[in-house]
Amino acid sequence: MKISARNQIKGVITEIKSGVVTARVILDIGGGNHLSSVITMESVQELNLKPGDEVYAIIKSTEVMIGKE
Repeated sequence: MKISARNQIKGVITEIKSGVVTARVILDIGGGNHLSSVITMESVQELNLKPGDEVYAIIKSTEVMIGKE
């Protein structure tokens, strides 16, 4: 897989929380850190995603927000 996005984070799917239209896919990216992504259920099915799969989170954005309490 070759893509132009440079922000690629390798991880393992730990959980998929399925909804009617979308799903929340949670990745273990190592070091006790997790990352979640909301994608369509159609994408989950087309990619045949399941817990234990090794995947890449690909972040392509012109803006990253930071918050602090």
